[in-house]
Amino acid sequence: MFKHILLPTDGSELSEKAIQEGIRLAQSLGAKVTGLCIMPEKHPFFYETEIPAEALEQIAKQTKEAGKAYLSVIEKKAREAGLACEVVYEVTDYVYEAIIRVADRMGCDLIMMASHGRRGVKAFIIGSETQKVLTHSKIPVLVFR
Repeated sequence: MFKHILLPTDGSELSEKAIQEGIRLAQSLGAKVTGLCIMPEKHPFFYETEIPAEALEQIAKQTKEAGKAYLSVIEKKAREAGLACEVVYEVTDYVYEAIIRVADRMGCDLIMMASHGRRGVKAFIIGSETQKVLTHSKIPVLVFR
């Protein structure tokens, strides 16, 4: 059935639960997994002219460290399950497009992701990335709730 599952993560609790279930699914199917973490390039409240370059570099470094920590969870769980696993870290403000692009580039035949990550006003302003993936993906998307 499915041979390569993409597991996007934002580090949220629900995302981690989706990863755990995605690993179980991959194990039952004999599939490999690719973990994906996408971090925003810029935050709407950042104005480069007002923030020193050193501060922006520090924020980028901290963001990358957080992303790598999220991906290490996927690597560890996949290794424990005896699965082949690759991880991809990307920086972009176009999350749903990156998820679809990485799934295509890596040859994934299923995207399994959490139903939501952000909450409250952020979710309202940004919109549901999961909904956008569901709308635009040409490969199946399994949503974990």
